[in-house]
Parts: sequence; structure tokens; C-alpha cells
Amino acid sequence: MKTAVIEPPVVPIERGWTMADLAQLVKARLTFLVLLTTAVGFYLGWQGPMDYLALVHAVFGTALAAGGAAALNQWWEHKHDAIMLRTQTRPIPSGRMLPREGLLVGALLGIGGVIYLAVAVNFISAILAAVTIGIYLFAYTPLKRISTANTLVGAIPGAIPPLIGWAAARNDLALPAWTLFGILFFWQLPHFFAIGWMYREDYVRAGFVMLSGRDLEGGRTGRQSIFFTALLLVASLTPVWFGIASLVYLPIAISLGGLFLALACRFQMHRSLPTARQLFFGSIIYLPLLLGALVFTKR
Repeated sequence: MKTAVIEPPVVPIERGWTMADLAQLVKARLTFLVLLTTAVGFYLGWQGPMDYLALVHAVFGTALAAGGAAALNQWWEHKHDAIMLRTQTRPIPSGRMLPREGLLVGALLGIGGVIYLAVAVNFISAILAAVTIGIYLFAYTPLKRISTANTLVGAIPGAIPPLIGWAAARNDLALPAWTLFGILFFWQLPHFFAIGWMYREDYVRAGFVMLSGRDLEGGRTGRQSIFFTALLLVASLTPVWFGIASLVYLPIAISLGGLFLALACRFQMHRSLPTARQLFFGSIIYLPLLLGALVFTKR
């Protein structure tokens, strides 16, 4: 008996892109998260009365750089995105935007963001933005088709934005700033493991080498989710040690981290689509709550 092959639906080509397509090209929701972490890094690093204009400059420049990196990533991967069900409606693979248009938009935004930060903020923040784009585009993106280590590498540029904010505020990268980097780095891993498990068939279809694609039973994915969520819990306590947050922050971080760890354990025990989805949405709820706690308990 032959098994029927399910072909992905053909997406009709509609020439001419809109502002909604531009928002999708720059991954507006992901970019918003980048801006949130940048703003938090700036606020925690700033000393004295808040300079809101300096904050706007830092966030705007980072927004340009982050949007440019996202657009360049979609340009690079548009042929693979056309194969994946979750990405084939993006502007370039759907045909609404030409690849060269995506490349132009991404290059202008990325270069413009780095230059803007160098001129309006400082060189440290500009260098960090350039490093973010470089790792995201030239290390993480090609590595997705080579090694499962891409998730670890991809977490590095995702954890740099709070450093950009801190550098914009203080013009340095003092040790306390790296506590924010650690929190963002470890948070991304269970977050991406959940996404990888939810869309593992899609990733395999497109030829991306993800942990979930080689971990058919999900045991390794579940164990690593627990491991990195536990490291996140430890990292989330370090702002108190380095004097960024007051002791009031401590029970909040422990409670949030414990709940997030419980979701990772639940995913490991059941390894199903519902538990992966719970871990994913739990990660989305966890991060803004923890960042909010840092902001309100700043010393």
C-alpha cells in the first residue's frame, strides 16, 4: 500500500508589497522584543535623571539594525522558506517582494542602524549592533543547514541587545551588563527548543538541521530544555549579586523561574505538541515579567 505524499499548498504570486509585508520582512514582533530588551538594558545602566532622548536614539538605532538583520535573513533563506508551511507566505517566498528588494531593504536598514548608533549614541553600541548582524547572518543562518549547534550560536545575537542598551547608557560593558546577556542567552534556548519541536516536520522538509529533527522521541530536546531553563533560573538571580536589583526582586525571579522550569519538566515528561506549546507560551510570558521585575526593583 502506497503512502500518499502531502505536497505543500501552492501560494499564488501577488506582485506588489505593502507596509504589512515590510513589517513581516523585518519580523516586527521579534524586533519589538529586541527593542524591549535594549530599553531595559539602557534603563538599568543609566545613572541619574533619565535622558529619554538618549533612550530614543539607542532604541531607534537598534530597531534599524535588528530589522535589517531580519530582512537579510529572509532574503538569504527565501528558497527554504518557500518549502516550509509556516514561512511560505512571507513576502519574498510568496512572490509579493522580489529577492533583490528584500536584500536592498535589509542592507539599508542594517548599515543605517550601525551608522546611526555610531553618530547619535556611541561606538560601543554601534560595534555591538554590527557584531549582532554579522553573527546572525554569517554564522547562525548558514549553520542552520549544517549543525544543531545553530541554536546555541543564534542565541548570541539575540542576547546582545541589552548590552547595546547598557553601552548606550554608560559607554562601557561593565560586568553587571553581562548578567542581562546571560538571562537573554539562556532564555532563548528552551524558547527555541519548543518552537523546533512544534515545527520539526517543517524544518526537516526545508533541510534545516535542528535538534528536534534528529531527536524523534524528544528525550534530548526535553532534557536540554530543563538544563537551560535551570541555568536561566540561576542567571536570573545574578542581578541582585551585582547590585542591579534589590532583594525584592529575588523572590519574584525565583517564582517565575520555578514556574518556567516546571513547564520544561512537563514537556520532558510528555513530549507532545500541547506541552511544547505550553513551554513556548510560558517563555513569552516569563521574559517580560522578569524584565518588568528588574525595572521596578532597580537599585
